[in-house]
Amino acid sequence: MGCDMLISLHTQATTTPKFRVGIQVSTDPAWVLAERYRISEQTVWKWGRRDDVHTPPKLQTTLTPAQEIAAVVLQ
Repeated sequence: MGCDMLISLHTQATTTPKFRVGIQVSTDPAWVLAERYRISEQTVWKWGRRDDVHTPPKLQTTLTPAQEIAAVVLQ
């Protein structure tokens, strides 16, 4: 039995944590990594800058009615 961790990727994920670690530790240029992993250079730059290899948690982008009232009152 291996020690592989089960990961859950969203349907449009183009990288895995293993790829992301490879990007972060590599000294190869972004275009080389993009070709190697078949992703865009922009994706290489994005994951190269991050401290973590996991997708950041989703932030709440809408306010509840109570939060909206509080925000208006506090302006």
